[in-house]
Amino acid sequence: MRYQNVVSGTFVDRPNRFIAHVLVDGILETVHVKNTGRCRELLVKGCKVYLERASNEARKTPYDLIAVEKALDDGGTLLVNMDSQIVNDVAEEWLREGDLFPSAHLIKREVTFQNSRFDFYIEVGERKIFLEVKGVTLEDNGVASFPDAPTLRGIKHLGELVACQGHGYEAYVLFVIQMENMRYFTPNDERHKAFGDALRHAKDNGVTILAYDCRVTPDSLVIHSPVSILL
Repeated sequence: MRYQNVVSGTFVDRPNRFIAHVLVDGILETVHVKNTGRCRELLVKGCKVYLERASNEARKTPYDLIAVEKALDDGGTLLVNMDSQIVNDVAEEWLREGDLFPSAHLIKREVTFQNSRFDFYIEVGERKIFLEVKGVTLEDNGVASFPDAPTLRGIKHLGELVACQGHGYEAYVLFVIQMENMRYFTPNDERHKAFGDALRHAKDNGVTILAYDCRVTPDSLVIHSPVSILL
């Protein structure tokens, strides 16, 4: 997945979940943040961020904040895509390339089952599969984790995935880690143990848990390699 018209800037502050102030070529711009999560470990004053210019020139916020260079303890940086709105597009691109289900003859987005709407419904021969996607931007010492804030919706989806198997469906959760070179993925029990417990319950009851990292550049995001999972 590729962005258009990407520029860099310096993060100043984030007055609320939806906007941030960024210096671009010496001009203080108000930009749209495409991630309503806390992202406090990413959006640190003075960090380098990447913005995509909006195609609608009449929009109040001329840019979308899509990626950030996170400072690491060793003095290096880690490029993190923090655009939560692109994760399903990236997953669809990957699924249609046949990396997970090479023989899939149907891939459909936003399909409702009982009380939940899952990100993907897939058919492979006689197999019928629901797949839910979660974008991951939280990292600590090479360990990726989810969520960065409590998610009752995420728990609900996991419960529905367990339930749908009793109706002849397979169930998958795909964690798309929006950065590279992670040591492993784990649920963030410190922030929301109930989600971690729900994820472990889902795995114990037949839901397939997957985690993949991404190749990230300032103007692209592509699912790359499987990452070990520690539950």
